[in-house]
Amino acid sequence: MSAIDYSAPADLFPSRRYAKALARYRRFSSAAEAVRYVVEEQPAAWMGGSALDIDGTRYEGEAIRALYDNAAYPLERMVAA
Repeated sequence: MSAIDYSAPADLFPSRRYAKALARYRRFSSAAEAVRYVVEEQPAAWMGGSALDIDGTRYEGEAIRALYDNAAYPLERMVAA
């Protein structure tokens, strides 16, 4: 995975399956905030059909999780229970 700018704005396109029930398109001021929202605040199943656009590159499903798990991710991660 190429390096990304976690401070760049990001557009979230939620899974069509869940868009009406849980969330709609959102714009985040930083990719890091968008990644955290998807991984920490939404059900795991929701990630499958969701996509983040960061600087013109689209990340879907497990690629979003990989951004969160990346050593370069700048925010504190939620501690697993």
